[in-house]
Amino acid sequence: MAGLQQTNSEKILLSWVRQSTRNYPQVNVINFTSSWSDGLAFNALLHSHRPDLFDWSVVASQQSPVQRLDHAFNIARKHLGIEKLLDPEDVATTCPDKKSILMYVTSLFQVLPQQVTMEAIREVEMLPRHSRVTREEHVQVHHQQLFSQEVSCFTFL
Repeated sequence: MAGLQQTNSEKILLSWVRQSTRNYPQVNVINFTSSWSDGLAFNALLHSHRPDLFDWSVVASQQSPVQRLDHAFNIARKHLGIEKLLDPEDVATTCPDKKSILMYVTSLFQVLPQQVTMEAIREVEMLPRHSRVTREEHVQVHHQQLFSQEVSCFTFL
């Protein structure tokens, strides 16, 4: 039951993010891992609710992923009171930690307007399943593949 509740919470959170960042063509959040690596999603999420805080075009076009992440985390700390819970270098990877991203986005969700439409939730439910594969699932599948290869090698020896 806890897993189901978590899944529903993630759907709502992802729906909120997608709805909030819809007007930012450079941003397409489909998960709580790789979609956040370049820093654009965090900045778009902040800018969509508080466009008075910074110039989107400057952040989107002139900074590296680490700089954009640092910018978003500093804006959130200074103007929204959210502690800098993540290090930009840890997020600017091919697969940042899902639980860390979820924790930080949840902190943003708690202080920014939270209206989520049913349309946004249905849209998330229609995302391809492979885009919602967690890091843990990816590692588990990888280990299963390695184990299968080892078993195959063993049986032919």
